[in-house]
Amino acid sequence: MTRQEAEAIYDAGKETVVRVLLTMDARIHCLERQVQDLTSRLDQSDKRVRHLEEQLAKNSRNSSKPPSSDGFKKPAPKSLRKKGKRKSGGQPGHTGHTLKMADKPDHTEVYRVKECEHCGRSLADQSADSVEKRQVHDLPPLRLIVTEHQAETKTCACGHLNKAAFPEGVNAPVQYGEGIKAAAVYLKNYQFLPYDRTCELLNDVFGCPMSEGTLCNIIAQSHTLAADPVEKIKELIEQAAVAHFDETGSRVDGKLWWLHSASTAQATYYDIHRKRGSEAIDHIGILPDFLGRAIHDFWKPYFGYHCLHGLCNAHHLRELIFVHEQHQQDWADRMIDCLLDIKEAVDLAKQNTDHLAAKQIQAFEARYQQILDEGYAQNPLPRSPRNAKKKRGRRKKTKARNLLERLDAHRAQALAFMYDFNVPFDNNQAERDLRMMKVQQKISGMFRTEDGAQAFCRIRSYISTARKNAVGAMDALTRLFSGNPFVPAFDTS
Repeated sequence: MTRQEAEAIYDAGKETVVRVLLTMDARIHCLERQVQDLTSRLDQSDKRVRHLEEQLAKNSRNSSKPPSSDGFKKPAPKSLRKKGKRKSGGQPGHTGHTLKMADKPDHTEVYRVKECEHCGRSLADQSADSVEKRQVHDLPPLRLIVTEHQAETKTCACGHLNKAAFPEGVNAPVQYGEGIKAAAVYLKNYQFLPYDRTCELLNDVFGCPMSEGTLCNIIAQSHTLAADPVEKIKELIEQAAVAHFDETGSRVDGKLWWLHSASTAQATYYDIHRKRGSEAIDHIGILPDFLGRAIHDFWKPYFGYHCLHGLCNAHHLRELIFVHEQHQQDWADRMIDCLLDIKEAVDLAKQNTDHLAAKQIQAFEARYQQILDEGYAQNPLPRSPRNAKKKRGRRKKTKARNLLERLDAHRAQALAFMYDFNVPFDNNQAERDLRMMKVQQKISGMFRTEDGAQAFCRIRSYISTARKNAVGAMDALTRLFSGNPFVPAFDTS
């Protein structure tokens, strides 16, 4: 508006001036509302951009995402361990794995000197001055061995017909033995071959033309035979002083199910359920009666059970790396150093004692608290705008703030490894036990039926536990079919 236009309005009288002022005020209010709306949209867009940037920045090194999700952008390995003084490679005293000569070969071929190469004189009756040895390690011809069992019948002079008994387990005119059954289950449930490829390998390698239907029956038989040993495994984990728990998604008949694991250094138990939370955990039945310390990754349903708890610090380290790298917050880097220093002190102390000195614990606790205070200073609670309408529910916090509050409220669980040397630093035991289950999913895909998934879990529980106790998978499966299954017996302390 120019000065002339303003003077014209003024000369027009009081009513004209009031009308123009009211109109201008309404327009101002309208523009202010538009500015607020655009500002709000801009804030939302900014939050969305930050969220998407954070999602893109996440990988297997700074989050709980699996390495398989990294794709071609897999981050370069960056160890958090402090550089040691030892050189890379095998250490002095390390037993190598080079192929060595056998002390007692299964078969010996002797190549004799019959005559002199120079003069032609016969040397057949002369003793050898020395023998040079070379060994070839190889497989024998792989083929099925067919054993025919013949039971006689004889008629006594008294007229009674007598018949010899077949050995236990020889029930059908033609059947597979425990060795080939063990091999079939080994290929399917340990090497994760699909049904068709398992049958193909058995035919190509052993000359055993097994059908998929027969393989299914053998798997079902092993599932039944493993029931008692796996129940014993379950009981041993329930009685353990420390046990690891974790879960991962799996597909059954095209639907998302959840594969749960409970394990120790000596035992592994798997089960599968439609649900992930308390309903599944209650159905599996280990945690409800568990009185030891449960190591897990802070998934909330685990805290619903009245046992001791320990948190996985490997997860904490990854989250701290993310906060430090993406938000440039130094407290996160200092917390990484603090946790690793505590771990180093614990590992060193384990060589001579079963606990840290009280002064050392107090020093670490004070350092831990100081870092938390620094983190809180950098991550205050979000404030609501003055003119913002009140909304129900809690205000959304940043990932850094949530991590801080977890490390603060659950410091006893995060630092449990410092107070009790029987508690591990992380939940790697459970993650290692679940890793092979994901390999199975990658190779063979989903489970066709619930029965097939349950059979796989039970058989895998049996095999995994056997291997943890230095019993080979094939040996354990052969024992299963022979009626002498492997049953773990160990101290749960």
